[in-house]
Amino acid sequence: MKWQQAIQDYKSYLKIERGLSQNSIDNYVLDVNKLINYLKDKDIQESPLSISSEIVQQFIYDVAKDLNARSQSRIISGLRSFFNYLIFEDYLKTNPLEQIESPKIGRKLPDTLSEEDINKLINAIDLSQPQGERNRAMLETLYSCGLRVSELVGLKISDLFFDEGFLKVTGKGDKQRFVPIVPHTQKLINIYKEQVRVHLPIQPNHQDILFLNRRGKQLTRAMIFTIIKQLAEKISLNKNISPHTFRHSFATHLLENGADLRAIQLMLGHESITTTEIYMHVDKRHLKDVMNAYHPRK
Repeated sequence: MKWQQAIQDYKSYLKIERGLSQNSIDNYVLDVNKLINYLKDKDIQESPLSISSEIVQQFIYDVAKDLNARSQSRIISGLRSFFNYLIFEDYLKTNPLEQIESPKIGRKLPDTLSEEDINKLINAIDLSQPQGERNRAMLETLYSCGLRVSELVGLKISDLFFDEGFLKVTGKGDKQRFVPIVPHTQKLINIYKEQVRVHLPIQPNHQDILFLNRRGKQLTRAMIFTIIKQLAEKISLNKNISPHTFRHSFATHLLENGADLRAIQLMLGHESITTTEIYMHVDKRHLKDVMNAYHPRK
């Protein structure tokens, strides 16, 4: 089996069997391509079925030695997944990364914005421009519903269940969940829909997409990043923020105000509660408040 055929089959497996998004699939394949390029540079004629653990180990040492622990761990994890797939399909008996350990990495605490920061960012939006109403509705939705940027740009009008107070969100692996949406955010979305969106030259296949650009097409993830970066510069916010910062802030503020961790997990769409538990480390005051409120010897 040649490398390109193995990668093609692997991509199909990730999409069909594991239900991963194209973005996730590309990230998995990126790690394998790094190994392939390394073999070409070293003129090593090994197939994915004959490559030895020694060669893989040398690759990791040569390529990852200048990377931080998190990046090293990511490459090892990506390659391990690829070779596990070959074992799953009975092409291999053992994984060449079996004896290779990932470096220990600390869990990175997410960046967050204060409520004041978020208000300043949203208030900095120029509402005299048509896209201003759209941008305000988008940022409020990001923050009040804790969406990923991919979930925001993919949001459909048919996903709005305002009478019930929910959005239907399609997350990673096309998994769907219902997220509460507050009346204030509903109001801003309706203003955008009724005063701005109705005047756009909406393109075929984009009629149901909620947030559109001026040409009537679905916004890109990059456009959301740009909008947020420009607003941060406008208010001189000295923080490196992205759309995901709004999602982190959503979870952190809920936790600080006493929300249940399990409820936050469901709203964020985390498969495992351990992913949500990272927010327990953001603000230590919450832990003290829980102790003072519930411990019998407080």
